[in-house]
Amino acid sequence: MLDALLGRKVGMTQVFGQNGTVIPVTVIEVGPCIVTQVKTVSRDGYEAVQIGFEETTLKHSTRPELGHLGHSLPLLKGQRKALQTHDQQAKSEENKEEEKQSKQVRKLLKIRENRQRRPGPELGPFKVLREVGLQEGVDLGSIELGHSFNASLFTDGEIVDIVGITKGKGFQGGVKRHGFRGGPRTHGQSDRLRAPGSIGSGTTPGRVLKGTRMAGRMGNARVTVKKLQIVQSDPERNLLVVKGSVPGANGGLLTIKKHVMR
Repeated sequence: MLDALLGRKVGMTQVFGQNGTVIPVTVIEVGPCIVTQVKTVSRDGYEAVQIGFEETTLKHSTRPELGHLGHSLPLLKGQRKALQTHDQQAKSEENKEEEKQSKQVRKLLKIRENRQRRPGPELGPFKVLREVGLQEGVDLGSIELGHSFNASLFTDGEIVDIVGITKGKGFQGGVKRHGFRGGPRTHGQSDRLRAPGSIGSGTTPGRVLKGTRMAGRMGNARVTVKKLQIVQSDPERNLLVVKGSVPGANGGLLTIKKHVMR
């Protein structure tokens, strides 16, 4: 089985425990995730599974993505024109003698015979493609292309790690970004309330050290929250109810991983 799935943050609410305590929880829509590629040690150098999440339209997908997912692609306008020219010349009575075909025409004829880019079913297309690992002791041969995984991968009471992109705060000062105290409010300091203060000595080293905390862009970073408990798993509606908060805004993409003690 896989060790992670993709989902979307629905929002936060609260539930009541067995003894009546209020538990803040986050509702996550998990899956269904479809297996789009199986990577093996012999071919790729490592074992992993690529999964697709949230189907989209052909219009919003590129040709390389469609070919990767096993779709039969229509020829481009220039390719169709080259084949039409080749077919007309082949039918004409003037060119009865066999002529050497160009490399482009031979390639297009091969594509026309079999346009499917890889063996297997046509999948997707999907908005999101991600690689996930496998649980220990799982045989990679048991996972096939097109296999679907949903919230049933997780059980009530299980501990998980959740990865997401935090909310972006824009350019912020040192007080908000790092919790600086700011300058004194009295003794004539009228404009130093939220100033960062000194950022280094003058003579030695005579420069600002790398990593000095200053104002800058805050948020919009990849964050992992560990050891969150699953309060409820609902495979019928593909929902997970997780105790506590998770990074990101409502509707943000999340990766739910099984927690492993290291």
